[in-house]
Amino acid sequence: MGIKVAKFGGSSVADVIQFKKVKSIVEADPTRSVLVVSAPGKRYETDTKLTDLLYLCQTHVEHNLPWDQLFQVVRDRFSAMALSLGLSADALDLEREFDTIRDDLNGGAGGDYIASRGEYLNALLMAHFLGFDFVDATELILFDERGHLMEQETQDAISEILPKHERAVVPGFYGSMPEGRVKTFSRGGSDITGALLAKALQADVYENWTDVHGFLVADPRIVKNPQPIETISYQELRELSYMGAGVLHEDAIFPVRETNIPINIRNTNDADHPGTMIVADASDDPDKIVTGIAGSKDFTVIALHKHMMNKDRGFVRRLFGVLSDYDLNFEHLPKGIDTMSLVLSKAKVGDRLQDIVEDIEKKLEPDHIEVNDDIALIATVGEGMSRRKGVAAALFTALADADINIRLIDQGSSEMNIIVGVLNGDFERAIRAIYGAFIGEQNGGTQ
Repeated sequence: MGIKVAKFGGSSVADVIQFKKVKSIVEADPTRSVLVVSAPGKRYETDTKLTDLLYLCQTHVEHNLPWDQLFQVVRDRFSAMALSLGLSADALDLEREFDTIRDDLNGGAGGDYIASRGEYLNALLMAHFLGFDFVDATELILFDERGHLMEQETQDAISEILPKHERAVVPGFYGSMPEGRVKTFSRGGSDITGALLAKALQADVYENWTDVHGFLVADPRIVKNPQPIETISYQELRELSYMGAGVLHEDAIFPVRETNIPINIRNTNDADHPGTMIVADASDDPDKIVTGIAGSKDFTVIALHKHMMNKDRGFVRRLFGVLSDYDLNFEHLPKGIDTMSLVLSKAKVGDRLQDIVEDIEKKLEPDHIEVNDDIALIATVGEGMSRRKGVAAALFTALADADINIRLIDQGSSEMNIIVGVLNGDFERAIRAIYGAFIGEQNGGTQ
């Protein structure tokens, strides 16, 4: 019998009702024998995530502010869940767990430690509720002294420890450093935990349970009733995630991609829906050209013009030096023989734009610089684009017909992704125009 690693996100484990849904899902398939759980998410729109409350406790401790009432909210929520689930107080010993966390906070435990306690406590509850073994992520997910994931050591630990447990629940989001200190991934890092477990255990499937049916071709806030994506490749997902398509942490792709383990995005609230399957190669449909459309607003584009730029061997090196001085990464860098457009996050540039431009002028001596800080980027992604002639022409025509001026074009050699830059004010209309051209108005339309 194979094995499935199933990760349940914050909305899937937010309260007792969601816990019972998880139990039904797990009992429906005995191969779901390794679970990863997040901290409880929001139960309703105005609710607060447990992790945010824990971060707030840490902030109060650091500034010598009272934090007992905040922590009491955390205690009350977990205690109420345990009571409603009918869990034995003696078996769980939650009060001892709460006291340990309180003492550790008073003793100067770091932000990573306190942030991880939501996952830790929720995994304890889930393990007792399901009758699974609890295995702490500090035993499995290992970081070095600098806080970098030790991939081989992590794989070895998982391979050695988890097979000893017939069924296990592991808290997501964190691991441990050599001296035992807790280290977390970035927000949403439980996805990565699940992927690492799936790889080490050679799982048949990595299931990622959330509150949506999977990925859609476009943002439903922009396109009415967009078509769902049934199958998408790892690389297509990577391209779309980079441009803002959510649901899955983009770094969760790498571990399972190396071993061709498919990821199945599923909806905890509609367990019979097949969701979206993420696989190594999704190009088996010859009629599918575009898989997804995603984008983001608020980029700054610095366009550099210099005669014989291609002959200036140090030009790009000096440009990267300026970026390094300001601790900036470029988002895209489309170029021609005598031109180069530097695309930066407007938020990360902040109020330093003038200083950056002056440094570029001083160190690169371009003939001319143009700056536009009102740009949105849109990625049209699909492995089928490389097999079909005229895709770029159709995209540009759709935008022209919508009276939208293209300010920037960037297409990689893989021909899987065409990125266009438009004014922020044209962003939504541009996405709808592209969707209409490739997916069709019958499957979606304007809002």
